[in-house]
Amino acid sequence: MAYQVLARKWRPHNFTEIVGQNHVVQSLINALQHQRLHHAYLFTGTRGVGKTTIARILAKAINCENLQDYNPCGVCDICTAVDQGSFLDLIEVDAASRTKVEDTRELLDNAQYAPNRGRYKVYLIDEVHMLSGHSFNALLKTLEEPPEHVKFLLATTDPHKIPVTVLSRCLQFNLKRLRPTEISTQMEFILGQEQINFEPQALKLLARAADGSLRDGLSLLDQAIVFGNGSVAQDIVQTMLGTIAQEPVDQILQALARQDAETLLGKVSEIADLNPDFASLVADMLQLLHRIALFQVVPQAFTDDDDTLVISELAKLIPPEDVQLYYQIALLGQKDLDLAPDPRLGFEMLLLRMLAFKPVNKITTPPTSRIKPATPSDSQPSQVPTPKPVIKAESIVQAPTPAATITSEPATTKISTVIASDIVYTKDGWPDMIQAMKLEGMTRQLANNCILETIDHNACTLLVDLGHQHLCGGVPEEKLKTALQKLLGNAVKITLKISQNTLETPAVAEHKAREDRQQAAVDAINRDPNVQALKEQFDARIMPGTIEPL
Repeated sequence: MAYQVLARKWRPHNFTEIVGQNHVVQSLINALQHQRLHHAYLFTGTRGVGKTTIARILAKAINCENLQDYNPCGVCDICTAVDQGSFLDLIEVDAASRTKVEDTRELLDNAQYAPNRGRYKVYLIDEVHMLSGHSFNALLKTLEEPPEHVKFLLATTDPHKIPVTVLSRCLQFNLKRLRPTEISTQMEFILGQEQINFEPQALKLLARAADGSLRDGLSLLDQAIVFGNGSVAQDIVQTMLGTIAQEPVDQILQALARQDAETLLGKVSEIADLNPDFASLVADMLQLLHRIALFQVVPQAFTDDDDTLVISELAKLIPPEDVQLYYQIALLGQKDLDLAPDPRLGFEMLLLRMLAFKPVNKITTPPTSRIKPATPSDSQPSQVPTPKPVIKAESIVQAPTPAATITSEPATTKISTVIASDIVYTKDGWPDMIQAMKLEGMTRQLANNCILETIDHNACTLLVDLGHQHLCGGVPEEKLKTALQKLLGNAVKITLKISQNTLETPAVAEHKAREDRQQAAVDAINRDPNVQALKEQFDARIMPGTIEPL
């Protein structure tokens, strides 16, 4: 008997044998169970995921003489005839080779006649998107008013090329790409039935190379069996595919995490001796980084398989921000491999880029503050003024939180002085308090348009400029209150009041300072002797709006 390739020999013959498309299978079984069959089905998906196979099984099921749990029995005359390709009421058409409107009209002319043996006459049109526009118009006429005994089963890899008028008259099922574990499990079952020796790691490599297509995976499996002289071994598959084992990829990421450039380049040298496909190696890195990132977020989603232990170790070793950085660099570096003088050189540069751009926690010197220190006592002035030390603004946030100390201002003012974390806050220190709170966005804008009216160990009152009262309330006000309480180190009650008078707020002071700097720059240009000489000798003039302070 002639040899039959695995993809054909192990093609499913009923719904229970379908791999990885449970969402489609269950819908079709429910339709058969409740006798709610649509007149037109459209199966979409990438190559080799089961579109035509499911269509043939459905054609058998709707005509089977003895359904078993709404599955075709496989033994009746109709099921046998469909499997052998001799069932007259199943008309299979390859639209890629019959695109003309004459072919479609000839095909549909017989739709009006009753089926020969079965309950329904089934038209299975593969790669339906290849039909011409006129052919779709001819098909549409029959789809709009189909005879009761006709069912259309359409399959395509590119549903976007099908007119919406046709799509709207079909019940559409999108078949998904199969996961590598689903493909390798099916390969393991088939090899067990075929009594062929194999190594599990070899099947994982083949399943990954199949790229979601079970048919492609079985074709690669056929090739591996021949290449390995009747067995499927990992080293044979690696040589055949030009890939490397998973271990070097793990070791590369471990060396990256340790910032060990010597080990990293040494591992690349070892890999290069195997003559690998470096583009495939980058793809393997991306897949591994993706799994690491998933494990760091949802570890409970991983089952106990061979890779889980490695993934968990790498997830602990590499910080999440590094995982994201490495993934982005590898993703962008894929296209650079073809541009590099040599694939190995391009891969090495990709790894060196990961080393060079690794996030580093740098300690930067925060801006200095102009917060005024406390005097010994406002009621007992000292003969020698207390020096004003420079205090780091960041220390305001990071310092401990002792109980607040209150020193009284003169009775003629409402402003008190509050000491928190050994730092004194006065009316004049409000701009420095804003800087210390490190506010951003609308919250900083609100603070810049306030002044400090009163403050003590229990309460703090801010006056808001009338023209900026729209900033009060909502998130900005809540963020300002929270930041101010954190700064003072006490649960101070904070109140914002709208002022009816013009306030000298930090925003006003900043605006005035900008104007002063601008005017100073204009004056400096006008006083410049070179500019004056140009004006005198060439009647030159300065264009308005072109002077900016440095």
